[in-house]
Amino acid sequence: MGLLDHLLGFNTAFMEWLKPELPPLFSKMTLIDKFLFLVIHTIDRHYPWHRLPVFLGLVYLEVRRGLHQRYSLINVGQAPMSIRFNPSEIPYRTANGEFNDPFNSDAGEQGSYFGRNLAPSPNYDNKKSKSNPSLNDPHPTLVATKLLARKKLVDNGTQFNMLAGAWIQFMIHDWVDHEEDMDSPQVELVAPSSVSSACPLKSYKFHPTKQYFVDNYEVPIGHKNIRTPWWDGSVIYGNNSKTLAKVRTFKDGKLKIGDNGLLQISLEDGLPISGDIRNSWVGVSLLQILFIKEHNAICDKIKSSHPHYSDEQLYRYARLVVAAVIAKVHTIDWTVELLKMDTLYVGMRANWYGILGKKFKDAFGHTGSQLLSGYIGMRKPENHGVPYSLTEDFVGVYRMHSLLPDSITLRNINDTTSKANKIPQIENEIPTANLIHVDGEKLLTKVGFDALLVSMGHQSSGALTLWNYPTWMRELIPQDVDTKDRENLVDLPSLEIYRDRERHVPRYNEFRRKLLMVPIKNWKDLTDDEDTIATLHEVYGNNVELMDLLVGLMAEKKIKGYAISETAFYIFLLMASRRLEADRFFTSEFNDEVYTKEGLDWVNNTESLKDVLTRHYKHIIDQWINPDISAFSVWSADAPGKNLIPILFRIP
Repeated sequence: MGLLDHLLGFNTAFMEWLKPELPPLFSKMTLIDKFLFLVIHTIDRHYPWHRLPVFLGLVYLEVRRGLHQRYSLINVGQAPMSIRFNPSEIPYRTANGEFNDPFNSDAGEQGSYFGRNLAPSPNYDNKKSKSNPSLNDPHPTLVATKLLARKKLVDNGTQFNMLAGAWIQFMIHDWVDHEEDMDSPQVELVAPSSVSSACPLKSYKFHPTKQYFVDNYEVPIGHKNIRTPWWDGSVIYGNNSKTLAKVRTFKDGKLKIGDNGLLQISLEDGLPISGDIRNSWVGVSLLQILFIKEHNAICDKIKSSHPHYSDEQLYRYARLVVAAVIAKVHTIDWTVELLKMDTLYVGMRANWYGILGKKFKDAFGHTGSQLLSGYIGMRKPENHGVPYSLTEDFVGVYRMHSLLPDSITLRNINDTTSKANKIPQIENEIPTANLIHVDGEKLLTKVGFDALLVSMGHQSSGALTLWNYPTWMRELIPQDVDTKDRENLVDLPSLEIYRDRERHVPRYNEFRRKLLMVPIKNWKDLTDDEDTIATLHEVYGNNVELMDLLVGLMAEKKIKGYAISETAFYIFLLMASRRLEADRFFTSEFNDEVYTKEGLDWVNNTESLKDVLTRHYKHIIDQWINPDISAFSVWSADAPGKNLIPILFRIP
């Protein structure tokens, strides 16, 4: 009993010491996990992990990810009935996402619930209270006008270009979209008189998110995802059989594409034909075109070795390969540019290849260890006891519309004098607002794929910071699920503030606390900028607990090399690996029997978006992008210098 008394005494003393910053999950942790939390908390308080040598930074991130895998995955809805099936009977991705998890056939299908990483904030009751703020406290339009609306474009320099900005929207169209309540009265937001003169819309209406009351004490209300949350390429294939039938040619496994090399336009409704086109713009269309061509090229490759394969077989194999290529590009190319530091370069490649690296894995195969050989090709999928889904908190940190500029700088790719320095001359500016929906597709026809691709490659994206949300998105035409324009325009930045509150996503400081991070105590903990502090005080007073998640993410001091906040990054850290490890087609089914040898080689030989572009637009890549530059960086950027220090021992 003496040892037990000592341990209990230590636990009590530890909790007393931590009380001001104690995360709500602490009491649920095992003794070992409490110790691990103490380690990362001490580092957070005294010596940030991102200043550690790369190998120690990786240890920190692995410990933190492990804690989040055990304590930051919450199922929403009734416990699954564990409907099992034989994976060998369904060796392909289904139209609506079902039959991926062998132990739960419904997990991740269209219409499944959004999960949660963090327990939801208390129900809002429209009473003004610091501990239980209402949906309109402070008013979303006030927050958007005072803290989010763009004053002057701030860009990302050469780190992140407009292809990178379009890419994340391409992914959102693959992963998440909330079901709206079309039967309830619309919500109306009326701009407060103090800011109404600065608001393009004095008031606007929109449909509330549809709520489902679920039998779960911790999360009593759920919301459904009308997209499939798997990394399944649904952005080009659709989320159900109806859309899938519309995009296929039903010949040689291929997808429809226009005779002009752009998205084919439907003769029935005049809309572009692709998997998901709701609330889209030509930046997303550009990537849909690219991966439709990738799909069709894979069909040709597999058919050349297997001429007896049917249309359905070729389609199924090509879809598996395309989904894996997209996932790989996102993991080891896009994310590496988003989080540009040596620690994340090693970490993201380790997600795919393990710490032993690509050469070892190519030579000897998967060792059976996720740490050594990565998530890809693991013996079986892993969901950590929680059915796979993407989460409300994930949606909250992926609000990145500030990446969009006010206009796209169109460049003249026919100017031969520019080819020597690979920087085409500027021709004109196209307002980004003119590039959305059907009007955008018409403009793309005039501009041409090649010119838009080069122009976006050479243009920096907007930075994720305060006062940088595009003002043209404050009077935006939203679309129904059938892609028809709605009558009521919306003020998107204020709507995003409202959506997080409506869905009970914790506000910034509560979010950090529940994410095992050190909460802020005052505005100076968040930022050194005096103008920012003054405006935060004007909007939220001295109550740091009232600050909205989106505002905090934009205001937070960034880690050197990061285009996003550290707070957002920890959700990325957990969910980036979860998208891979929970999916049988990236784990137990990642083999040449399921993919074909040709398909698996295609994935293994693709390392970047530049590889995909080179396959289909080699003339553009050869002429207009500097060597050794990611296609997600500004194409005229200088290549990084050589560093002779082994990467694991570098200090960021």
